[in-house]
Amino acid sequence: MQESSRIARRLSALVDLGFERADVAPTSTETIRVDRKTQRVTSVTPAMGTLVSVSTLVRSSDRAKEAIGRAFEEMYRLIGVFSRFEGSSALSNLNENGKLDGAPHELCTVIEHALRHYRLSRGAFDVTVEPVVDLFRERMDREQPKVPTRQEIGEALELVGSEHIALSERRIRFEKSGMGVTLDGIAKGFIVDAMARELDKHAVKHYLINAGGDIRSRGTREDMQPWTVAVQDPAKRGPFPDIIHLTDGAVATSGSYEIYFDRDRLFHHIVDAESGTSRNRNVSVSVVAPRAMAADALATSVFVLEPRIGVALIDSMAGCECLIIDNNGSQVKSAGWPGAAPFAENEARS
Repeated sequence: MQESSRIARRLSALVDLGFERADVAPTSTETIRVDRKTQRVTSVTPAMGTLVSVSTLVRSSDRAKEAIGRAFEEMYRLIGVFSRFEGSSALSNLNENGKLDGAPHELCTVIEHALRHYRLSRGAFDVTVEPVVDLFRERMDREQPKVPTRQEIGEALELVGSEHIALSERRIRFEKSGMGVTLDGIAKGFIVDAMARELDKHAVKHYLINAGGDIRSRGTREDMQPWTVAVQDPAKRGPFPDIIHLTDGAVATSGSYEIYFDRDRLFHHIVDAESGTSRNRNVSVSVVAPRAMAADALATSVFVLEPRIGVALIDSMAGCECLIIDNNGSQVKSAGWPGAAPFAENEARS
């Protein structure tokens, strides 16, 4: 749609870190009649530094619009919990004070799952890299950008380590003063899953949610075929590397090709908690999983890990698959990767 393209251009300069709100344009909605009984209702709104779209197949467009509206309301409510850039958010309060009593159950749930993925990935997925991310952000956002020194990175790394998060019921506490968490690699997936639950509550049987690459689906598209999701070519030079057919499931992609701290594209937003720098062996990792939160966290984990180790992690998890594209354009796939052969860009549909 022309309106969606216009919004996308305006969003291109935004930094997708810490769920900065991107309220630069109103929601746009399009309704297309598929047949005598079915309508396709699609709404697009800017949020979380990207475009969030919800496509539904329904008999009643009014019911679809109500369901989508409720899903967007839930999305914005949860952004208010997880944003690091809204001073009143629960996450901001946690980072500022180093503890939070009576934390929202949504924040506790995401932190709990973040700690689980920290253990599963043997430290590759670590939400406590916030001091390092903020260090790069502060240094590289200056009028004269400067890469942090090894000493500065080392000092920031002293505050990193998810083993220093204490979580009990609705109380979260950091065991080191100065720690902070960024939930960029997991909270968006949680939000997408919450949006899906809202659509389920309103008896929407066929839908596709896309929040900047975090995708959740149910049912089928109008031709009774699975929803089709294209894996983007990181170099954006030709056909999509692969496609994924989804019915009831999720996919998320982590990539180094969109958001960089520096002009030379050496330092991006996915930080290795061990070294405090960006890993550049991979440029894109896509993970298919039953839920978007798991796909989101696993895509980040595998991106940081060596490809062989990342694939082994995915192969050990039921219902999960991955596709890794390295900086030479080579692909590494898990044993049951559900993709298809590469195809021309004009064949992509979703």
